[in-house]
Amino acid sequence: MSGLNMQDDPVEVSALDPAAIDQAVQNALAAFAGAGSLDELKAARTAHQGDKSPLALANRGIGALPPTAKAEAGKRVGKARGQVGAAVKERQAQLEADRDRRILVEESVDVTMIPARRPLGRRHPVELMGQRMADLMVGMGWEIAEGPEVEAEWFNFDALNFDIDHPARQMQDTFYVEPADSGLVLRTQTSPVQARAMLERGVPLYIACVGRVYRTDELDATHMPAFHQLEGLAVDEGLTMAHLKGTLDRLASELFGDDITTRLRPSFFPFTEPSAEMDLRCFVCRGSNPQCRSCSGTGWIEWGGCGMVNRNVLSACGVDPDRYSGFAFGMGIDRALQFRTGQSDMRELIEGDVRFGAQFGMEI
Repeated sequence: MSGLNMQDDPVEVSALDPAAIDQAVQNALAAFAGAGSLDELKAARTAHQGDKSPLALANRGIGALPPTAKAEAGKRVGKARGQVGAAVKERQAQLEADRDRRILVEESVDVTMIPARRPLGRRHPVELMGQRMADLMVGMGWEIAEGPEVEAEWFNFDALNFDIDHPARQMQDTFYVEPADSGLVLRTQTSPVQARAMLERGVPLYIACVGRVYRTDELDATHMPAFHQLEGLAVDEGLTMAHLKGTLDRLASELFGDDITTRLRPSFFPFTEPSAEMDLRCFVCRGSNPQCRSCSGTGWIEWGGCGMVNRNVLSACGVDPDRYSGFAFGMGIDRALQFRTGQSDMRELIEGDVRFGAQFGMEI
């Protein structure tokens, strides 16, 4: 007895049975017609056109047939798959059209309708915070001073004891106004107002300045190239670090509550000596969580810099440093807003989304 002739003898492949193929097509057409949404159609397409669908198995079974039978089986399966593919495209077009019509009805807006109420406008929360801090300083007997944002380099650096080769004067930290020899910069702090006030008003002097400053920082969750500061300057006879500490403690307690804890940490600034950074006890973990993201596990959050006014600064502004002493401090208004409200991303302050400001109302 001779063996199987693979060239001519038939091979039984159940998936290629004409009746089975016709049944698979009918099942697919019924499933597509019964799909009431695009999600249901997607599930039906996977079942009847996917890798494990009956027609896909039939297509793979063609390889088991002898060469003389492959052509006929291929035509039969190809026709069936084409019929199923056309049916699913047609049904998808119908469902997408139904969805679009439904959206037009459900989301339609009558732009001619008179609104039930007029939405109230709101001032930006940073502006409100700056005014609140300024009001606190006025309440302590200080005056509010102002100065230009495009500032002379002398007021921004030289008068504040920044050497000509100080890193802060380089292009990577400061925005210079063209041409390069114009001598003008976008102020990097509000401290130039202090120099102007000493020259224009004389001493004794108690002033605070609220304003926008500029630095070449990359925009991220905690930094902005344009941000806001509150700076204070007091120059009088007999002022000490104790007066500075008392002023800052009062400002902190008014903004963040009587239970706030502060500390002064030694630091360095060209325009103050001695200098310090003022830290606030972490509002989130209160110093009890080494994994705290707000304070990086230290228990403290930096708020701003401060110190006793450097003798060179007093002399540059025409004040006798042997008779008068002074203290100065600077705090970020944007950061104070973060501390007070729990806001985590500074970029929200400048995105212009009215919903962000709406949550603050008229008071913060």
